[in-house]
Amino acid sequence: MSQQALPYVEVNPIVKAKATVIWLHGLGDSGNGFAPIVPDLKLPDELGVRFVFPHAPTRPVTINNGMLMRAWYDISSLDFNNRADSQGVKESSAFVANLIEKEIAQGIPANKIVLAGFSQGGVIALNLGTRFEKSLAGIMSMSSYMSEPEKLKEEAHAANKNTPIFVAHGTYDDVVPIFMGQAAFKVLESNGYPVTWHEYAMQHNVCMQQLNDISSWLQEKLC
Repeated sequence: MSQQALPYVEVNPIVKAKATVIWLHGLGDSGNGFAPIVPDLKLPDELGVRFVFPHAPTRPVTINNGMLMRAWYDISSLDFNNRADSQGVKESSAFVANLIEKEIAQGIPANKIVLAGFSQGGVIALNLGTRFEKSLAGIMSMSSYMSEPEKLKEEAHAANKNTPIFVAHGTYDDVVPIFMGQAAFKVLESNGYPVTWHEYAMQHNVCMQQLNDISSWLQEKLC
């Protein structure tokens, strides 16, 4: 897949941007999917948080009979250990890394950038965030899991070893079972990351309590 720039939806603050949240959607969705939640976060205007919601590339997805859809990587099996196509994860991580560098070039320091993702997007956030060579403000994984957890220790970059990580999951998730999120949390914890676990009585989605918790977490990390 060519190294094209990812298109995205942006939601800008009313003041000059001082921080950025790059939020990655799930399988079959687009950047438009989560953009409407920004007002629900009720972030103080003075934080100057800009939101970037990129659109994943379009690709055939094996488990959906090869249907073309927006996806950060192919899924050929729902097996726990082989769900994520590692090559696709690497390609999409490179696309999103370019978006981070674009924000930095526009004057937002890396330590004021949060990388967030839901489901497939969370896989990319965890993969890229732990390997990125500049220290980020935070990493957020929602209703997600980890690609190739056994490679984290070897491939992780020291720049984000102390970056706070927010991991959230629904107890009734029947798309990505909660044990997959818990497994990612435990891998991060065992590797010494400052990771916190948050679970909610919901399915494969977000809920208002989660958005409230995300808002508090963002305000703490971006103040």
